[in-house]
Amino acid sequence: MDRDEITGQLDLRARVAVVTGASRGIGRAIAQGFAAMGASVVVASRNAAACEEVAADIRASGGIAVAAGAHMGDLDDVAALVGLAVDELGTIDIVVNNAANPLAQPIGAITPAALAKSFDVNVRGPLFLVQEALPHLRRSHHAAVLNVVTAGIYTSGAFVSLYVAAKAALEQLTRSMAAELAADGIRVNALAPGTVATDMVLRTPEEFQHAAVDSQLIKRMARPDEMVPAALFLVSDASSFMTGQTLVVDGGMTVH
Repeated sequence: MDRDEITGQLDLRARVAVVTGASRGIGRAIAQGFAAMGASVVVASRNAAACEEVAADIRASGGIAVAAGAHMGDLDDVAALVGLAVDELGTIDIVVNNAANPLAQPIGAITPAALAKSFDVNVRGPLFLVQEALPHLRRSHHAAVLNVVTAGIYTSGAFVSLYVAAKAALEQLTRSMAAELAADGIRVNALAPGTVATDMVLRTPEEFQHAAVDSQLIKRMARPDEMVPAALFLVSDASSFMTGQTLVVDGGMTVH
């Protein structure tokens, strides 16, 4: 393979990507990165105004993007998101389930409402988004689903069990989706980041942040844009022979 053939595998031109949780952090970086590689992007999150800011930045850089206010815990919003993507951009080739609810309660104090809230956004929403998008993904020649989980699923998850348990369920759904949808030509993989300098992480207590970094071989937080190459690989033709897998990008958190 020559340089053009290799870089061509990462080309997302003529593809439409829906990215949830895209108003900030990893989702924003992924939306901008995919647009830079030629994808038309639906920038989705609960904050419609913030999504429009991201979409406007993409358009100002010469890309194609539309904003969508959508709460992944609301199945009506999930259906409307797919409808908007198809109405505005014609189809869906890529779904990135990045939106997350980091709600944390210690064992012994977890409430039914908190459990439902966590699983609604972290598991139910991604599942139903894929289901809503299925007719369009089945028509695509480059269909890919990327579920963003967390490297924390390979740890004890102490004090963040709601979040980690939900993300572990999403990783299992990744394998199940891959197995059931392979015959339709739809690839499904997951990305498991380590400690990334997002608003979600930076709002946690400082001792938690320090402990997370200390648990890694690379003693710093990742920048959100450091997740983009891995995400691009997983949804592009560069990973055409890969499905049902989780790519861990965690600074060495789970090596030992």
